[in-house]
Order: sequence, then C-alpha cells, then structure tokens
Amino acid sequence: MGFIQLLSVASFPVIKVLLVTAIGLFLALDDISILGEDSRKKVNQLVFYVFNPSLVGSNLAKTITFESIVQLWFMPLNILCTFILGSALGWILIKMTRPPKHMEGLILGCCSAGNLGNLLIVIIPAICKESGNPFGDSDVCYQYGMAYAALSMAIGAVFIWSYVYNIMRISSSRIQKEDNTGNGINILKASAEASESRTDNFSETLNPTKDATDDAYTLLLPHAKPEEKVSISRKIKHHLGVISSNLNFKAMFAPSTLGAIAGFIIGVISPMRNFIIGSSAPLHVVEESVFMLGDAAVPTLTLIMGANLLKGLKGSTTPVWTVVGIVAVRYIFLPLLGVAVVKGAIHFSLVHSDALYQFVLLLQYALPPAMNIGTIAQLFGAGESECSVIMLWTYILAAVAVTLWSTFFMWLVL
Repeated sequence: MGFIQLLSVASFPVIKVLLVTAIGLFLALDDISILGEDSRKKVNQLVFYVFNPSLVGSNLAKTITFESIVQLWFMPLNILCTFILGSALGWILIKMTRPPKHMEGLILGCCSAGNLGNLLIVIIPAICKESGNPFGDSDVCYQYGMAYAALSMAIGAVFIWSYVYNIMRISSSRIQKEDNTGNGINILKASAEASESRTDNFSETLNPTKDATDDAYTLLLPHAKPEEKVSISRKIKHHLGVISSNLNFKAMFAPSTLGAIAGFIIGVISPMRNFIIGSSAPLHVVEESVFMLGDAAVPTLTLIMGANLLKGLKGSTTPVWTVVGIVAVRYIFLPLLGVAVVKGAIHFSLVHSDALYQFVLLLQYALPPAMNIGTIAQLFGAGESECSVIMLWTYILAAVAVTLWSTFFMWLVL
C-alpha cells in the first residue's frame, strides 16, 4: 500500500475519535450540562463496573486460547518497557525544566503511562473496519485486534495502579511532609524569637534557629533507634512488606482486570469455552448479552474522555515548557525508542510474525497519557488543574501525532 492510502486508513479512526470527543466536550459545557460533573461520575461508574469488564472479558474469551497466550507473552514485557522508558524520559524532563515540586509525580505519570486501553479499543477496530485496511479480512482483523486491545487494557490497568499510583502517592506525600516540616520550623522560630526578646541574655548561650530546627525534627520525625544487626532475609522480608502494604490491590484488580481474568479462564479451559462461546454453545445467550454490554463501552468512553477535557479549557498556571516536554516525550522520543524495542524483539524472534500484533506493540509507545492519571491526581489533590491542561493539549495533538505514527507503523510492519 502507498503512503497516501496508509495515511487515509490511519487518519479516519482518529478523526472519528475526535468527532465523538468533541460531542462529549460540547455536552459537558455549563450551558448544556448533560455531561456535567455529577453525570460524568455516574456514567463513569457504569463504564468502570459494567461496560469495560464486559468488553475486555468477552473479547478475550472469544479469541484467547492456550496457544495464543504463548504467542502473546511479549506484550506484558513491552508495556513494562513503555512505563520504564517513559519514567526515565520524564525524570530527564524534570531535571531540565525544574517544574514546581507538586507537579513532579504528575509529570512522571504522564510520561510513563499511555492510554493503553480506551484509545486502542477505539482505534484498532476502526482501522480493521476501514475498506482496504492492510491487515486482511475485516472480521478476522476486528476479532484479533479487539483481543490485543483488551489484553493491553487489562495489563495497563495493573501497571497504572501499581506503578504510577505509587509514584504519584509518594510524590504528594513528600510535598505534604515538606510543607508540614516548613510550617513547624516557622512556628518554632517565631516562638524562639519571642523568647529571645523577653530574655536577651539567654540568646548569648543558645542559637535560636538551630535549636528551633532541632526541636522541629524531634517533633516531626520518629525517634531514631540504635542500630542493630539485621539479617539479609529479614531486610528482604521487611522491604517486601513495605511494598505490598503500599500497593493498591483493590485498584489493581479493578473490574476490567477481573473481566480479563474471567476471559482468560473461559478461553483457555476448553470445556468452559465450548459451553459458553459460539452459536452452538448451550449458554451462547450469555456470550451475546455480555457482547451487547461491551459494545456500549467504546462510544461512552469517548464521550467521557471529551467531557473530561473541559477543565483544561478553563486555564491553569501549568508551565509551558513542561507541557511541551511531555508532548515531546510522548510523541517523539518514546515512539522512537519503541521502534528500537519492538524491532529488536522481532529480530531476536521474541515476537511472532502477525503484522497486526506488531502494529499494536508499536502503537503502545505513541499514545497520549492515560485518563486514569487525572483520577489519581484528583485522589491525592496534587496537580488537578495542571493535569487537565496537559490532557487537553496532548489529546488535541494526538490527532496529528497518532495518525502519523500509525501510518509509519503500518508501513514498518507490512
């Protein structure tokens, strides 16, 4: 296929996403208020608890078998690479631009976590349904493309709520701790100065600033315990306990992840698969009902995505170079690194020869930040308005960036 034809195939799905996103943004306007804040929360809960699990579980159950699991083993590793490489680039961006402290966790989250679920679930089926798509028969492309996208959504959710969640949690707690420490020092300094004014001769023997600082640390930090020898096994056990206590297991095993687990079980266990999947299966009505619910996920997700961008239009004090840096990371440097990773995996025969599968692996490096980052920012109250501005610009520019990278990736794998 020629470049113009590939560009046409890649651009139409993104244009469809933009049109539905614009409708969601319009419905969220104050004068319309169909998708106001309260409405969005309720619809989001419906998507989170019903539509997404149905979509993920139904597509995985229909396409995943034990043989295909062996072939798809590289996808979790590839998604982990997107997070690690994105975090490294985000760290470099923080060192170069020196943003406000409360934005550091947000920047790392936006650079490391892409929209591995919602956007893939919209783009991949749209490409497969385009006439003249480069991946063969539309029905087969759709079936396998949805399985790849559903698997990406499930794995991405686990990484976001274990990795990014804890990065942003640690960052926000550190800022709060520094603020509390600063406030404590200021209070103690004021107290020391008042004491000094009452007893001038007392100041000759004490350093108020040093004493106040020492007192603040004594009050705010736990008392140091005398060092004692601890075995390596106890240290490892202690660190594992700290990590496990800080992981948000409830969020990691979100309904989408549970839907993926159910889909895997049904797909891999042949008796269950034959009992539920297929037009001749005794419980095929269950499969069709779940598919019907899953079909509602894509348009609803896209409408909510557009409505959530409204905050970004209302303005914020987000540093311009920080936004520019995140856009450069997500749409220039990370996709280039992704090409190197995936082509290297293909060279060493770690990835099978399915062009659609390779395309999905590459596309995972060229997506805008995950919408869940906004939820996490809201949860910790750190950088909510800045997050809205970042989301607004990254999703506006996604129209061009994702289209161009999709075109290049299709040319690369064919």
